[in-house]
Amino acid sequence: MLLPETKGRRRVLFALGGVGVAAAITRSRRGHAAEESLLQKVLARGRVIVGTGSANAPWHFKNVKGALTGMDIAMARILAKGLFDDGTKVEYVLSSAAARIPNLTTGKVDVVINFMTVTPGRAQLVAFTRPYYVEAGALLTLKGGKTYDQLAAMGKRARISVLQNVYSTRNVHQKLPKASVEPFDTPANVIQALDSDRADAASIDLSSVRWLVRRFPNHYADAAPGRAWNTQLYSAAVPLGEPDWLHFVDTAFQVAMFSDMTGHGIYVSAFEEFFGERPPPTRSGFPSI
Repeated sequence: MLLPETKGRRRVLFALGGVGVAAAITRSRRGHAAEESLLQKVLARGRVIVGTGSANAPWHFKNVKGALTGMDIAMARILAKGLFDDGTKVEYVLSSAAARIPNLTTGKVDVVINFMTVTPGRAQLVAFTRPYYVEAGALLTLKGGKTYDQLAAMGKRARISVLQNVYSTRNVHQKLPKASVEPFDTPANVIQALDSDRADAASIDLSSVRWLVRRFPNHYADAAPGRAWNTQLYSAAVPLGEPDWLHFVDTAFQVAMFSDMTGHGIYVSAFEEFFGERPPPTRSGFPSI
């Protein structure tokens, strides 16, 4: 409701400018209301620009033909399929993990699909979509190697390789409280320690365990099936202040993950290829989204 003083000023403006002022105000309002949303811009452009990576299997990497593949790439294709009925209408912008949020906030990409962990701190800078994977810690061992129970019984003699960070020891000791923790500087070196018998098991992401066991079933095994820990959510991220775009990405993901409609085949095939398991079938009746 306008205050009396404001009403008076409005009458003066119209008295001085007449129809011209009224038209200017109307044009201003229409211009503001007609400002294109990111969803409209993407549709008009005819392709979606996705920020992702290229060196972290099974999420995003290049296959033997040099083409990008991985679960993140599958989610990008699902989004393009929902937008244009064509999963190839994607432009990829490759970046490091540190550049994911800056690329989004500066408008370089429309969406980031780059195995991004959801945290409250990051949610102050970007808007997260519904999760498309629940990550966790797990233990990789060699085929025929030590099981979880055997590792636990070894106590301090159990050598566990892990990526070096401030949480390395704490994370391993959540499942193996007495194990000796051997930190390494890269994920490749964590696994190399296992291959070279410098470690009895490697503490890595569950997705990596599933991918390696799927790819090299005669070499690797899950040392602790069903004992994953430290769960975290992987989601796509979009700019703040774009509710239509966020809603659309959520919808495209939900349709692909929880129905037999657009994008579902892409999701199921990718899950089987990269993690060696088939998502549970969607039951008719009460929704389980």
